[in-house]
Amino acid sequence: MSTILSLVRSRYSVRHYKPDPLPEALLDQLLEAARWAPSAGNLQPWFFYVVTRQEKKEALAQAALNQRFIVQAPVVIVVCAEPERSARVYGDRGRRLYCIQDTAAAVQNILLTANALGLGTCWVGAFDEERVRECLDIPPELIPVAIIPVGYPADDPARRPKRRELEEIVSYI
Repeated sequence: MSTILSLVRSRYSVRHYKPDPLPEALLDQLLEAARWAPSAGNLQPWFFYVVTRQEKKEALAQAALNQRFIVQAPVVIVVCAEPERSARVYGDRGRRLYCIQDTAAAVQNILLTANALGLGTCWVGAFDEERVRECLDIPPELIPVAIIPVGYPADDPARRPKRRELEEIVSYI
């Protein structure tokens, strides 16, 4: 099996974190990976908030339907889309779709790079957008798309959920 496929298959959503701090060099690698995600027209319509302050993580957890594991992580990255950056070239489709696809690619790069570095993450999409916006003072031109707690996993990776078989999800035409 290829190295990348092994990495993809071993990634899972971590919901328990060790309290160990995250070295800045590792955080920089995650953000660098996000920066290199593909984007429509190479417009890169994303912005990243790196949250380490405990009271901000607490507010994010509350905004995320009280998902308490967010507070455990030493770092939380909030990924935002900038719809108008995409709309300048692609109009309404860029505004509604491409900027979201592009930020999703950046999120996936963060998740996979974290896994490669021995870190755990969880892609949190269930949250009150306005509460996240207020918590971080996010300007109106940005849309919060994902909350990603990052840290050393304290989970048991053997508890990963199973995946559907290819036969269930693929049709060759």
